Amino acid sequence: MNISNDQALKDALNSLTREQQRVLGARYTLNISSLVDNPRLKSALQVAVTPESTEQELKDAYKVAKSIATKTYTACGRDADWGLQAEHFIAAACAAVLTPDALVTETFNAAWKAAIQSRMAKNCLMIESDSGELENEADKQYALTEAFLGE
Repeated sequence: MNISNDQALKDALNSLTREQQRVLGARYTLNISSLVDNPRLKSALQVAVTPESTEQELKDAYKVAKSIATKTYTACGRDADWGLQAEHFIAAACAAVLTPDALVTETFNAAWKAAIQSRMAKNCLMIESDSGELENEADKQYALTEAFLGE
């Protein structure tokens, strides 16, 4: 499968099970998480990306990610602690993929939400570093998805 735009990505993500969405969405987030330094968040992401994680581990990791996303939410919109804003988006992506089934609506796609939140985090980190890099996070996600579907 060749994924070269967001509509193709969304179509591919909609064909995945909830567990597959969790693992792939966590991979999107792991792809950029090394750029922030929060061991609790990184630990929650490891739980999210591991297919064998227990239900209790997933619940605990969700609580951690959600609390970090809530705590860092107030940084968004402030005059610009870009690193903290990136941490917020990474935590929000992690919380999305770990969202318990009881809170999931019919149209909710955890991997898509993680993809968008991860792109926001990447943008914040690019602004913070003033690197001017033209790395396209969407293209990386397309490639990650193609590889995931090929497994």
